Amino acid sequence: MLVYEGIKSGFINDVNLNLIVNKIYEKYQKYFGRTSDSQLNSWKNSMQYMRGVLDDNEIPDNAGVAIEFNIPTTSKRIDFILSGRDRNKKDSVIIIELKQWEKCDAVEGKDGIVSTFTGHAIREVTHPSYQAMSYANLIKDFNETVQLEDIGLHPCAFLHNYVLNEDDPICSSQYQEYIKEAPMFGSNDFMKLRSFIKRYILEGDDRETLYKIENGKIRPSKRLQDSLTKMLQGNKEFNMIDEQKVIYEDAIRMAIDTLSANDKNVLVVQGGPGTGKSVLAINLLVELTNRNMTCFYVTKNAAPRAVFRDKLKGSFKMTYINNLFQGSGQFTEAESNEVDCLIVDEAHRLNAKSGMFQNLGENQIKEIINASNFSIFFIDEDQKVTLKDIGSVDEIKKYAKELNAGIKIVELESQFRCNGSDGYLAWLDNVLDIRKTANFDGMDFDYDFRVVDNPNELRKLIEEKNKINNKSRLVAGYCWNWISSGKNDSNVHDIVIPEYNFEMSWNLGNSQTWAIDPMSVNEVGCIHTCQGLEFDYVGVIIGEDIRYENGKIITDYTKRAKTDQSLKGINKIAKEQGQEVANQIADKIIKNTYRTLMTRGMKGCYIYCIDKKLQHYFKRKVEGDKNEIISHR
Repeated sequence: MLVYEGIKSGFINDVNLNLIVNKIYEKYQKYFGRTSDSQLNSWKNSMQYMRGVLDDNEIPDNAGVAIEFNIPTTSKRIDFILSGRDRNKKDSVIIIELKQWEKCDAVEGKDGIVSTFTGHAIREVTHPSYQAMSYANLIKDFNETVQLEDIGLHPCAFLHNYVLNEDDPICSSQYQEYIKEAPMFGSNDFMKLRSFIKRYILEGDDRETLYKIENGKIRPSKRLQDSLTKMLQGNKEFNMIDEQKVIYEDAIRMAIDTLSANDKNVLVVQGGPGTGKSVLAINLLVELTNRNMTCFYVTKNAAPRAVFRDKLKGSFKMTYINNLFQGSGQFTEAESNEVDCLIVDEAHRLNAKSGMFQNLGENQIKEIINASNFSIFFIDEDQKVTLKDIGSVDEIKKYAKELNAGIKIVELESQFRCNGSDGYLAWLDNVLDIRKTANFDGMDFDYDFRVVDNPNELRKLIEEKNKINNKSRLVAGYCWNWISSGKNDSNVHDIVIPEYNFEMSWNLGNSQTWAIDPMSVNEVGCIHTCQGLEFDYVGVIIGEDIRYENGKIITDYTKRAKTDQSLKGINKIAKEQGQEVANQIADKIIKNTYRTLMTRGMKGCYIYCIDKKLQHYFKRKVEGDKNEIISHR
């Protein structure tokens, strides 16, 4: 989708007559809705600079110009595109990422990431060259016309307010491989950018190449298929066994039959913690892509996407596989059957509305089914942990029927997490009063579960386990405000337990790859950064939102941190539907949250409870004492 398209001479005329911003905005509003004043000012500023760059007689007047090109199947938009033909009469396209930045800092230890002032705050964002390169790779790897006709794609970045020099952090050695792929031009590089353009566009094409790209069939490239196969081979993180393999073969057959018949079908895979849903999802992503299907892995949370992408990539520098991992809100504007297959992990976390302000789309389940011929939903309804989580088997059935899609429901039963112990899960459900189960007589299963009396002891246990293979982490209920945000001060801590002189900080400054970053053992994770992921050992700090009182498990949503968005809107529910209804809804979410946290460890789980009565209750349950818990005074 092209928000603005024309030729060079028309673009320059629109800028000269001060028409360009209105023309961009009219179509942008039609396709994407209203935008901010800062975006309008950005267009006005950047287009003036691009007009200056293109005002060169050697750049053909009939070269194609596109602004805000929405890359199919994604929410990504390319700022500026020029099209024409090179000296060999070959179709050629210049992709330009525009930035308003004036300075930035390098971010050590993170691939292709810089820190700069944007969106009214200092934020970590992708390097402009990396961004431009990734957009070119996305088109190259999924646009069949670009592949078959060998259309040349040449990315670059134009930071028109930035005085670049070789000593600047944005030009440091850690970014050079991306700058080589997508050259970067600053405020003093107009002539260099002109030369770059003229190197690849010697003749105009009256925007024919833009039309080819916009209407090209979406198909994965052979390059992408081969790379994925190499990444998966020998990668033990993604080995499948038993029911996984059976469902894998079933899903492959359903996908083939669905596309052969030009049909629409849905597969729902139910499974509890550690049943291998994500491993199965990644294997399906690779195999369906290798079978020439357009396929994406989708989750609401960014953390699982980032972790599984990095685990799949391993030591490869195949950064373009980032594009295979997408958020669940990407399909609000998708056409029916735009892609062959969408694989949705953590489907219980799907929302109705999308976007930062929850104002886009109608329902993510409906939009995902609509956008794909074949959709696969991996789901565990007991892991709904916020008010916005609407993913359920019934909701999937509802929209499958509405969109005339066939549906099949299967279940993964094999248990990988918790040492293969279904007994631990049953015990935990019973102890947390989620549901009554047969296992209530204590720990008669092979799983390392401990209740510790001191949070420092909990931390020490996890640190020792983590030395083995970097697969142990501390997590906590979201009962402490995120006060360290943006302060860059090692003396500011979020989780403080004064009586034990215990102080640690949330991981939210590094939320996406916290689960695998070596130094994150020194930070505490929350539900939003560990759900969908697994460790060998997990240490859980149970906050004040759950306690033991008068022989019962009591939850209290008023003890949640103000910075937590999980229960945003619960007070409105209490006011409109009554306190009892609100308490019941919050009770389920809080218990599901701790159940999820306490099932992240494959080999063991250690807990510390703020509430001493709850601590004693857990100890008695571990010991298997059926007698009534004696309350502490």
